Amino acid sequence: MNIAIFGNTNKRSTINEVERVLAFLDWQGVGLFLSQEVRHEMNLLEHYEAFDPNKDQHIDCAISVGGDGTFLTTAAAVGDAGVPILGINCGHLGFLAETATQDIEAVLSRLIEGDYIVEERSVLKVTTKGGGHIMMPYALNEVAVMKQELSSMIVVETCVNGEYLHTYKADGLVVATPTGSTAYNLSVGGPIMSPRLQGLVLSPIATHSLNVRPLVTPDDIIITLKTRSRSGSYLISIDGRSQTLKEDVELQIEKAPYSVKLVKTAGKSFMQTLREKLYWGR
Repeated sequence: MNIAIFGNTNKRSTINEVERVLAFLDWQGVGLFLSQEVRHEMNLLEHYEAFDPNKDQHIDCAISVGGDGTFLTTAAAVGDAGVPILGINCGHLGFLAETATQDIEAVLSRLIEGDYIVEERSVLKVTTKGGGHIMMPYALNEVAVMKQELSSMIVVETCVNGEYLHTYKADGLVVATPTGSTAYNLSVGGPIMSPRLQGLVLSPIATHSLNVRPLVTPDDIIITLKTRSRSGSYLISIDGRSQTLKEDVELQIEKAPYSVKLVKTAGKSFMQTLREKLYWGR
């Protein structure tokens, strides 16, 4: 079995958990590949080969050690390789990285034994028209267009499958997958969606119209966004990776041709996760 290891190298406590994972898997005789960041930060260049999605390394699973942000980074690195990802949570909420640090050895044992299930999560793809190059155009959580800091609101003309929907006058607009419905979408008042749904949600950020509400749609649509602003540009955030685009750059958002696979070992339901992470009923 070959496993690729990713981790948040900005925290000493997380590096300690990465060391713990490596020690256990080494003892089990598992083939290990490390992300470039982990190899450099932990000075393991001579001990482990770097994970490279362009090489035929026969990776059976990727392990993300950190929070949900690290999981998103791992998902972006794995891309469309179809490698399932196990998330070990060293952060706060941990909707994606569900495995608690106290359960690491038990969960890794189940992983090696093949005692787990895989959930598939939809991914968004962003393309541009009129210029503007996006290096990593895929999002597991959400794509958001936003005003630049200190600028006034932006205007986002939105079409669905070529049909005009609405012109949002707001601080921005979030287009989220069911997986991302508990992320940025939730913070701006959007609905929570079960990850088993085949849908998307459009949620405005601080809209200037009180009768505009989040909208849930099927995920087999193409969303087109044309943005105007006083500054002549706007921000686009793809799973937290932000860049500035000129206002004449049009965005097209649709479901990607591949999915991200999540490893589940604990048998925890989505409803149980909501109760534990969001403290429902307490």
